[in-house]
Amino acid sequence: MPRPRKCRRVEQLPGYTYFKPAGVPISELTEVVLSVEELEAVRLKDLVGNEHGACAVRMNISRPTFHRVLSSARQKIARALVNGESLRVEGGNFKLAQHKLKCVICGHQWKGTICRRRTLCPLCYGSEWQRIES
Repeated sequence: MPRPRKCRRVEQLPGYTYFKPAGVPISELTEVVLSVEELEAVRLKDLVGNEHGACAVRMNISRPTFHRVLSSARQKIARALVNGESLRVEGGNFKLAQHKLKCVICGHQWKGTICRRRTLCPLCYGSEWQRIES
């Protein structure tokens, strides 16, 4: 019996979860599903520019596991782009990281999760905040 999968650490939820080619109705598209941790692997490696080892540490997984997750994500993204398929980001086996955040408007500090489009200050409901490094 295989051992249970380890939860992958994800630093922020995606702001957008569906992408499709322009001008094609959704009903005519084949859908590719990308897990949240696969998107996180692409973000850490290709957008942030970290090395494989640093990405693996941030996601709380081994380096070979990170490589497998990243390879799977890149294959799915390439398939969607080349074949004109839609791409949905959902599901997976992950735990969302908690961060220290500070509201730029009122100065309130709190600990919470990050979603670029939905994270709001719990005091003033402002959408302008910054992450505090600890």
